[in-house]
Order: sequence, then C-alpha cells, then structure tokens
Amino acid sequence: MLRVGLSGGIGSGKSTVARRLAELGAVLVDADVLAREVVRPGSPGLAEIVERFGADVLDADGALNRPALAAKAFADDRARADLNAITHPKIRDLTAERMAGAPADAIVVHDVPLLVEAGYAPNYHLVVIVDAPEELRVRRLVERGLTEQDARARIAAQATTEQRREVADAWLDNSGPVEEILAQVDALWRDRLVPFEENVRLRRRPPKRAPRLVGPDPDWPRQAQRLIDRIERAAGDKAVRVDHIGSTSVPGLPAKDVIDLQLTVRSLADADALAEPLAEAGFPPIPEITGDTPHAFAPDPAQWEKRIHVSADPGRYANLHVRPDGSPSQQLALQFPAWLRADEEARAGYLALKREVAEAHANDPSHDAYADAKEPWFAKSLPEARAWAQRTGWTPGA
Repeated sequence: MLRVGLSGGIGSGKSTVARRLAELGAVLVDADVLAREVVRPGSPGLAEIVERFGADVLDADGALNRPALAAKAFADDRARADLNAITHPKIRDLTAERMAGAPADAIVVHDVPLLVEAGYAPNYHLVVIVDAPEELRVRRLVERGLTEQDARARIAAQATTEQRREVADAWLDNSGPVEEILAQVDALWRDRLVPFEENVRLRRRPPKRAPRLVGPDPDWPRQAQRLIDRIERAAGDKAVRVDHIGSTSVPGLPAKDVIDLQLTVRSLADADALAEPLAEAGFPPIPEITGDTPHAFAPDPAQWEKRIHVSADPGRYANLHVRPDGSPSQQLALQFPAWLRADEEARAGYLALKREVAEAHANDPSHDAYADAKEPWFAKSLPEARAWAQRTGWTPGA
C-alpha cells in the first residue's frame, strides 16, 4: 500500500483535504478520531488523564471535557508533553492496527496534526502539508468559537511553517476558495498518488524522461534529505551512511532534475538483503544494472559492483546507488561532487560537458547514451578528483 502522511497547522483546512481524498478512494486513518477512541469513557487512557490532570477534565457524564483539558494541556510545555506521553503510544498502536487492515492496493492517508512534531515523516512514502496564512487560520478558528488568544496560542504550540516545509513532498495552499483546494487535491490524486501506489505495488519505475538540464534548485538538498530519512528508516542497521551525491548536491550547478543518492553498505550481501525493504519504502530495484564502469586505477569489474534502485514517485525522480563501503565507486561518488564544489574550473568543465551531451540526446528517453557520452571525460577527470582528495586531505564528512 502507499502510505501518505497528511498534516497542516490548526485552521489550515486539512480536514477538507482529508475528506476529498476519502471521496476519491483513499483509506483515511484520522488521528483525531483515534485520539477520541483511546480516551473514551472506561478506557485506560481516560483514567491516566484524570490521574494527571484531575477529575475536573470530565463532564457530567464522565466523558472527557475537551475544552477543560485543552485549557490545562496547552498552558505549558510540560503539561502538553505529559498529555502526549499518555495518548501518543495508544494512538500509535491503534494506527498500526488500522493501517494493517487496509487492502494491499490501498492509498492510506494518515491524517495526523502533529506529524512534524512527532517526527513521523520518514514513515510515509509521501507527506502532504496543507497551509494557509496565519491570520486566515486565526479568523477561521475564531469563527469556530475559539477566542483569538486561544487560537494564537494553539498555533504557536505547533510546528512552524518552515518546519513543515522541511518534510513536505506536496504543499497545498488553502488560502483561496474551496474549489481551488479541491482542484489541487484532485490533481495530486490523479497525477501522483495513484501512479505512485501502482509503481510501489508493481515494483516499477516511473516512465523515463529525456535528459534535460534545468537551473539549480535551492530546494534540492531539502528534497534529498527527505528521501535520505526514508532510506535510513528502511535500511536500518545495514546502512553505513546515506549521502546526497551527483550534480544536484553541488550548489549553483545546473543538472537534470533527478536526485542522486548513495546508500553505503558493508557488503553486496547487505545490498541484496535490502532489495525488498527499499522497494517497500518506494525504491524498487533495477536488477539489470549491477555495476559501474571500471576505470584504469581499479580495472577489476568486481570492484565496481553495486545495486541500484529508483524512486517510484512520479513527482520526484531519484536514483539510489547502493555500494559497498570503501569500493572505488563508493569513494568516487563522494569525492567527485566535493571536488566540483571546491574547484571552479572543474565545475565549469563538467557543466560544459553536460550541456553538450544533454543537447545531443535531448530527444532520447534512455539515459544510457547520455551516460556513455560522458565516460571519456570521466576517465580523464576522476583521477584528478582522487588526486585533489589526497592533496587536500579530504575525507567523507569533512
């Protein structure tokens, strides 16, 4: 199944998006609904809340009086943390149960207000954030019956806009008429979520695109980090490290809009063991590719063996190279972009090559010819990158 995390600040209109996704066919797991279930009358969760916050958080029927609890829980950070410690584990277990019960071909949307605060983002194939300007959110909350002071306090207690942007794969602007946000949701469902689910389930890559250079995107590092977080979660202790490599990791360098990542493992056996976990996380393998092109300083093809996976997300093309620690290709994948970042002349030479090759293969959906055309330049330049690393004492992470 495809796991989608849906979040947004209070008053952003996240519920409107959730309802539309459910209408389109998503299996909706609503954290707020589950939060009510775990504190229903007679539940252990409600008993713990009464013990911590007092019996005056109950109404006359013995059910939870939410405004009374909110007045206490939002009063300070410690009180809010105590409430979360009571409810979050119970909500987490119930969430896992509901997700496990969804069909294998489902698009499961987990509607969770505290997705950012709880660090849940790497658990999903995709995170969707709904946003609106703060003043509009305050006005919406006041219209629901909150005081302006209470509305602003609740907004201040949640993640910031910038923190949400860090985890957002899709950003929906809900500052206009409802028809506009519904149109955004429909397009997201049609163009990204449905094909993404099919790609994950069928273990296939999105359609190939002809190589085309685009201007440097300052958001590439943030996009790469989101993918890295998911890969680290999927790989567990088999991951030695995960790095953003390739042209998109070099600030200011035009590149194909494809994020290249490297997962370093201890052995090819570990790489093979990760084939299914990575595929389940949204990175199906490309089994026909088993190595990189050998170079003169390490001519044995066995030294260049690797595994490669690609992102199944049609909205974010990415390659994941899985290489053994210390292998020539693993080292070069780290050295090369570091050299480009440090050497303006090398960077200019590589950009000139990329532009020439991209133009020559502009109508070729296969990147094989594009990659092959760059090999003579690499044969000359990679030893220079290695010499630079040795001369400067560069090491990974330096």
